[in-house]
Amino acid sequence: MARVIVGLSGGVDSSVAAYLLKEQGHEVIGLFMKNWHDDSVTISNECPWLEDSNDAMLVAEKLGIPFQTVDLSEQYKERIVDYMFEEYKNGRTPNPDVLCNREIKFDVFLEIALSLGADFVATGHYCRKDSIQKNDQTIYRLLAGIDTNKDQSYFLCQLSQEQLSKALFPVGELTKPEVRTIAAQQDLITAEKKDSQGLCFIGKVRLPEFLQQQLQPKEGVIVEIPYNSSVYNMEEPEFNSTKDRLHWLSRKTSYQPQDGKLVGKHQGAHYFTKGQRKGLAVGGTPLPLFVIETDVETNTIYTGQGSDHPGLLRSALFVKSKDVHWIREDLALNIDGELKVKARIRYRQPLQDATLYSTESGLYVVFNQPQSAITEGQFVAWYHNDELLGSGVIS
Repeated sequence: MARVIVGLSGGVDSSVAAYLLKEQGHEVIGLFMKNWHDDSVTISNECPWLEDSNDAMLVAEKLGIPFQTVDLSEQYKERIVDYMFEEYKNGRTPNPDVLCNREIKFDVFLEIALSLGADFVATGHYCRKDSIQKNDQTIYRLLAGIDTNKDQSYFLCQLSQEQLSKALFPVGELTKPEVRTIAAQQDLITAEKKDSQGLCFIGKVRLPEFLQQQLQPKEGVIVEIPYNSSVYNMEEPEFNSTKDRLHWLSRKTSYQPQDGKLVGKHQGAHYFTKGQRKGLAVGGTPLPLFVIETDVETNTIYTGQGSDHPGLLRSALFVKSKDVHWIREDLALNIDGELKVKARIRYRQPLQDATLYSTESGLYVVFNQPQSAITEGQFVAWYHNDELLGSGVIS
């Protein structure tokens, strides 16, 4: 049997992961990652690391496995928090959970585990892994979790073959209720514990306040663009090439303040993201206002009424070559290649029919149906059936 180091987070999923591995006869060690200890920015006791590390320790004690804490807060600040600040400053919306898995759990943490003689690291993610043989090579596949309501494969969309080869996901074959039942049967302290919300390892934060540590408030205007604005009346032109058409489909609509009317003020365009509805503090509209675009250069927020406002919808997106990542490197598209896939642009979004088009400059993802709030800095992930093939940062 293998030596497996489990990332014990103090939650029910990793607790049950550790229990299952021990039942299978593995040598299991629990390791708690302390990645953040600035409580001044959290808004609830939802995810205080002290309580979590205590719960993780009690679970390890109950299961009779060794336990220790590692402080990765320096790497977490460098690789996740600083990156987040930089992205928001540039008017993009990062996904810290995806980055956290790529940069912390399956990189820094994995290295520590391997230095302790581990064969694998395990987490409480709701996803599955298997392997196939192809051209005398072992290829690892990342599959959706059995519980479609909890599937977390999207958060692991940036893992490499090397990282996947060392990963175990013991709860991926179970549903959340089954996991809670096992935890209760084993009398684990985490059995009834609520799932943590908010940023990976930081907990619930008021994003503007969190960002204000680095990004100064700056008053700007909120402009409302009418549903029937002439900026949306562009006829699809004639194209000389497929690439030109793809470029046109994935383009962003550009707005000027004179395209709409001034409806309010805000304290910084970099605090807002596309598709956002709360926090605008503008009332009196028949339908709710949504952010349809932010311009950090001019510090302007553009909004539109209703979730079907044309400013929210787009049918294609682009990923630069350097940001295209294939988990299944053997399936990576050659230039001018195309592939029909299912794709999602955010966690828990139902999978959408789409086609990938590979070009010299990067990858276009064209959806059969227009998508709401395609947001720069977020990840698009593409699947075949329940296998996640690859992902990329939306440009």
